[in-house]
Amino acid sequence: MDDLFNSFMNGPDEKGRFGEFGGRFVSETLMPLILDLEAEYENAKTDPTFWAEMDDLWKNYVGRPSPLYHAERLSDHLGGAKIYLKRDELNHTGAHKINNVLGQIILARRMGKTRIIAETGAGQHGVATATVCAKFGLKCVVYMGAHDVQRQAPNVFRMRLLGAEVVPVTSGRGTLKDAMNDALRDWVTNVHETFYCIGTVAGPHPYPAMVRDFQSIIGKEVRWQLAEQEGEGRLPDTVIAAIGGGSNAMGLFYEFLDDKAVNIIGVEAGGKGVNDDMEHCASLTGGRPGVLHGNRTYLLQDDDGQILEGYSISAGLDYPGIGPEHSWLHDIGRAEYVSITDKEALEAFQLSCSTEGIIPALEPCHALAHVMKIAPKLPSDHIIVMNMCGRGDKDVQTVARHLGFDMSDTEGRTA
Repeated sequence: MDDLFNSFMNGPDEKGRFGEFGGRFVSETLMPLILDLEAEYENAKTDPTFWAEMDDLWKNYVGRPSPLYHAERLSDHLGGAKIYLKRDELNHTGAHKINNVLGQIILARRMGKTRIIAETGAGQHGVATATVCAKFGLKCVVYMGAHDVQRQAPNVFRMRLLGAEVVPVTSGRGTLKDAMNDALRDWVTNVHETFYCIGTVAGPHPYPAMVRDFQSIIGKEVRWQLAEQEGEGRLPDTVIAAIGGGSNAMGLFYEFLDDKAVNIIGVEAGGKGVNDDMEHCASLTGGRPGVLHGNRTYLLQDDDGQILEGYSISAGLDYPGIGPEHSWLHDIGRAEYVSITDKEALEAFQLSCSTEGIIPALEPCHALAHVMKIAPKLPSDHIIVMNMCGRGDKDVQTVARHLGFDMSDTEGRTA
């Protein structure tokens, strides 16, 4: 893009804002740490040794590049558009989260930090953080809502196997928002030796931009991988990804923000339906701007500005806010945001299994459910790229319960 002044890729500004969103709303205790992190990241961005270490670990530890896979049977089943899946569920640890964790923990080591804390919802960010801490011999503490500890038990066991201390958070509804609150409290108390590894494109500046930059490897790979398969210069017509905080989506979207021909669609968790009952986590569809976890963004809140709990079958999307860059892209109209219900996500889960032999996480099932809606209406030369951002072994018990499958009976008879 020659005219950088008209680029969608320039944000955030020097105050960490994307339009009116983002910023840095934190306590005085944390400001020196945040400024140190910003300085360290700015240095790293132009340091070839930093990126050489990242590239080596992405390739030899994570297993990047992840495949861009033409889902032929799924495309035929739906009719219409040609569907590609970006297979980030094949990364080491089973999700996109490790792309970002590697970058942050390399920064933490450069800053001399010996203790890493993280929040997690579905457990994928917690597993990725515990994994990288084990690799580098760092102490790891993961805050996880007590409700999520129950519904994501396999990932809790994984984290503990990897040497992490998992702290169940019982405040609020015991989900991702509450885990992030407790992690921030820990950070304020232990500023000197502790680094907070945030798992999504939220939090105070520089986190939203930094996490996006580490995740943007997804979209960069898609650009050259699609050209390899469809011919030089061929871009996706539509890119689509599920959104909780929004890191896998920003990872896919960012590369294509200035390609005006590329449609960008983010899919939020519609839970039991986006209505006044607020049994959903669709911040853009059913929320309004406010401040949470150090940044201004769209949030689910009541008339008095109190943050509501929200709900989703998917632990990784069960967050009452969204990354500030998504809020900005929504308001300027560069990206479209829709919502998908639990029921629709469960249908997508089953379709992925039966047509492609891929057991997906419930998070990307929301994106796939929207693909199921739009693909049949599109021409056969329309290319959709969807980010398959996580694998579904962590969700098998949840899905079995919702589908009435008796896990104690291998034939699946209901009790």
